[in-house]
Amino acid sequence: MKKKWWHDKVAYQIYPKSFLDTNGDGIGDLKGIISRLDYLKDLGIDIIWLSPVYQSPFVDQGYDISDYYKIAEEFGTMEEFDELLAEAKKRDMYILMDLVINHCSDRHEWFQKALADPYGKYGGYFHFVKGRDGKAPSNYRSYFGGSAWEPVPGTDLYYLHMFAKEQPDLNWENPELREEIYKMINWWLDKGLAGFRIDAIINIKKDLSFPSFAPDGEDGLASCVKMVEKVNGVGEYLEDIKRHTFAKYDAFTVAEVFNMKDDELAEFIGDEGHFSSMFDFSAHTLMQGENGWHDVRRPSFKEWRDTIFSAQKRVQGIGFEANIIENHDEPRGASRFLPEYAQNEAGKKMLATASILLYGIPFIYQGQEIGMTNCRRSDISEYDDISTKDQYHEALRAGCSEAQALECCYENSRDNARTPMQWSADAGAGFTKGTPWLSINPNYVCINVEEQRNRSDSVLSYYRTLIALRKSPEYKETFTYGRFVPAYEDEDEIFAFYRVSEESSQDILVAANYGTAPVTLNLELSEGKNSGVKVLLSNKGKEREQEEQARKDGSITLNSCESVVLTF
Repeated sequence: MKKKWWHDKVAYQIYPKSFLDTNGDGIGDLKGIISRLDYLKDLGIDIIWLSPVYQSPFVDQGYDISDYYKIAEEFGTMEEFDELLAEAKKRDMYILMDLVINHCSDRHEWFQKALADPYGKYGGYFHFVKGRDGKAPSNYRSYFGGSAWEPVPGTDLYYLHMFAKEQPDLNWENPELREEIYKMINWWLDKGLAGFRIDAIINIKKDLSFPSFAPDGEDGLASCVKMVEKVNGVGEYLEDIKRHTFAKYDAFTVAEVFNMKDDELAEFIGDEGHFSSMFDFSAHTLMQGENGWHDVRRPSFKEWRDTIFSAQKRVQGIGFEANIIENHDEPRGASRFLPEYAQNEAGKKMLATASILLYGIPFIYQGQEIGMTNCRRSDISEYDDISTKDQYHEALRAGCSEAQALECCYENSRDNARTPMQWSADAGAGFTKGTPWLSINPNYVCINVEEQRNRSDSVLSYYRTLIALRKSPEYKETFTYGRFVPAYEDEDEIFAFYRVSEESSQDILVAANYGTAPVTLNLELSEGKNSGVKVLLSNKGKEREQEEQARKDGSITLNSCESVVLTF
């Protein structure tokens, strides 16, 4: 594998709207991000990914872009963005922006011109298709529910939107459209961006015959995903993008990829892949229901563990995936992946240990480092997210009561991750002096940065220590390039693996007990090696105790919610 500048880095996702508000309007801003760069540097962060800060009507929280060259005034100015780039560079930190190029906003100049002249130049920038028998061209259901086709006023045409109707899909078959996109990407890279997180990129390839599929719901529609899964040739577009933009700058790119074909991993993230990396969503996909949130099932611990292990083994020797516990599109990991008895500080540290030390690039989402959790709401009107509202009504149509539908939202809503960052126990959680755009999780009075910053046994302090261990000169090579080898798979409640480096002849064991009862693990040591065991980290501060046991009898005992990192 060719070594790259980003291989040993730790990344952090900022959701700007909810990070820190400096002007009292209840919306986070660029000045707030600039003011917390030292906080992130102290945490051990190298790369910062910003969710969209472009000009937008915010129908889908900025993923509906109306001008790719402007900063939304809610977030600040282009001068402030340039200041952010400069201040990050001073700290040897890198900035990624979100790249949303499957669709734009219906307020974008291109789409407005397309509506004015559907058969003109800009009409060709979108998928304007004639209806069939007085109906939509096909029976696709959008990701947010309802038909993926919207009538073009005054015509017999429809336009395709795989997301909200305010997010028309761009026509990547059009070479003029592609040139516009490449010019925009290079404009941002010339500014000094280190790269991009790339949104919903697999969707850019369409089957232009737009065939219908057998309905998969009572609405008579079929998920638009079916067309995405059937069509071939997206790799040609992805290589074209890379050749005209990313490759010229040695940019770091991390893609949001769903529905990739099983044999395409090396094409996507190998040495010559389309992207530097892509997110591992295997555990998150496992949590999804066939028909929506109302039929989500919670998989067993073993099923969850084995899914992650399988993803780790699959990527070995091919490239680097980006490992996440949560992001802006998922509920909080502490609420989703930890059993109720483990939803405490010890459990959150345990979850972090298993994730941060996997093979791949760790991505931490804002608030994860203090153990933020899902936020319970009493009425659907308290949610802002378009997808959550759709799933709430879908649950009601499926026969759920209002209370059951709200419980589905509590467990699965994207708004769980979008509640404002909890900086302190002050009014507004230290996020704002005004009224926050989305109400703050009431537990901010006990879960916040200020309370944890100087407490040595806090979740925040543990994240600092964990990241420092991953990046330490003595172990960085192993944690970056060492092989992932599953361990103790016969133990029903143990999540354990080795990171093995042939280059440094170093074996590191990471083990965690997700069960309720203590488990003693016999270490797989060569004869006489007991004395060489060194415990690098314990989430319960029991390094000395665990090291003494290991050296004495070649075993370690892990109590409930206890994790350990050791080498020998």
